[in-house]
Amino acid sequence: MIRSSNGFAGFVTRAAASVLLAILLTSKVAAQDAAEAEAPAPPDARAIIADARKILTPQGVEESYAVEIGGIKQWISVRGRDRRNPILLFIHGGPASTDMPVSWLYQSPWEDFFTVVQWDQRGAGKSWAANDDPASIAKTISIEQMTQDGVDLVGYLREKYGKEKIFVLGHSWGTVIGLNIALRHPDWLHAYIGMGQVVNGQENEKLGYEFALREAKRAKNELAIKELEAIAPYPDPSRPLSFDQVLIQRKWVIHFGGLTAGRSDFSYDTNARLLSPEYDDADLAAGRHVAASLVALIPGLIEIDYRKVTRLDTPLFIMAGRRDFETPSALAARWFSTIRAPSKRLFWFEHSAHMLQFEQPGKLLMHLVNDVRPIAAEAGDVAPADAAGTD
Repeated sequence: MIRSSNGFAGFVTRAAASVLLAILLTSKVAAQDAAEAEAPAPPDARAIIADARKILTPQGVEESYAVEIGGIKQWISVRGRDRRNPILLFIHGGPASTDMPVSWLYQSPWEDFFTVVQWDQRGAGKSWAANDDPASIAKTISIEQMTQDGVDLVGYLREKYGKEKIFVLGHSWGTVIGLNIALRHPDWLHAYIGMGQVVNGQENEKLGYEFALREAKRAKNELAIKELEAIAPYPDPSRPLSFDQVLIQRKWVIHFGGLTAGRSDFSYDTNARLLSPEYDDADLAAGRHVAASLVALIPGLIEIDYRKVTRLDTPLFIMAGRRDFETPSALAARWFSTIRAPSKRLFWFEHSAHMLQFEQPGKLLMHLVNDVRPIAAEAGDVAPADAAGTD
């Protein structure tokens, strides 16, 4: 009599199940591969932003190119919906912290009222990569050279775009270049606008340090207290300020919201750069050269003292963040009260620290349009339709 074996039957059943499972897994993998092959590529964020910002008006200008300034190629972006509007040159801070790759976040509304020029300074951003031997440019970085670059650029813009005068807006370190231009060539400017105005290098560092240490103690942040106290006295007038000391001071000023109110880091800016419609990956990589510019400029920056400047022969506007301890606004307000100018106004941004263009962009635009631009309108340097009050 023949008998079936439960052990053998179980083996057959398990083997069949294994084969079936292998077939199912293989089919699933194949289906996933096919789906991935057919799936569209992820959207190109840079291209999307560039298309959304495209200027299509008949009198519009949308240009990005390198111009020969100070013996090297330096990159500018020129954007506006009517080239008959006044030029506003934005001089970025840092040093070497370009605004061109993040300007897409705030600049488009400006372009209704100004032709906005973003400039990547010597040794920064696209200007770094535009030259055959960019490393050699680091040796030429100085306050005087970069001021002269700014003067040359203003002259170039006036000639190329047919403007007798332009606006210059300096931000942070850019206020050094901007104010120097205003002092040397006030007749070239409708007005000078200082945002995060540098006034006195020693006091700037001292007030920022005191803020960071005060906040560290209030927060009982032992690491911050330890690192800040380790560099005391800061700054020490008896010895040069080192790059490492500056980094520690800035690290904790930023952490406690002295750069951007309510934020403990700068990631919103660095992340926005990744989506820049005007920068590619190689341009972004040039950001690593910020340190070279800062090291070269520290000695001169710590010696700056505009308290000696008591007269400016062009209209003056100061945009001041109430919570700014990167370039403490108290210094700018004090200096503003002493200086004579054809006209001058100071505007406080109560909810901002140092980065007004990101922190209160609407308020900044309002002052640029309602308070600054009328100077150009009085000189006839605005688009005719706007001057008549019609679209």
